[in-house]
Amino acid sequence: MTANEITLLIQTGLPGAQVRVLTDDDTHFEAVVVASQFEGKRSIQRHQMVYAGLGERMGREIHALSIQAYTPAEWQAERGGAQR
Repeated sequence: MTANEITLLIQTGLPGAQVRVLTDDDTHFEAVVVASQFEGKRSIQRHQMVYAGLGERMGREIHALSIQAYTPAEWQAERGGAQR
């Protein structure tokens, strides 16, 4: 499983999301996901939404996934108001 494949799976599960996935070994991944669907959701709910798009791949092809999940407003605030 590659970072690009994971990016596409997350984007399919969360249409319109901005997704960046990084990896050093194609087994352990870091994802930053910015999605309007996260509005009003707690952190655990946001992670569950990301995991839902990955399905059974979690724990198989994807052994570890670190997720940072933001709403668009949170992402803008995190970046000091700068657009990315």
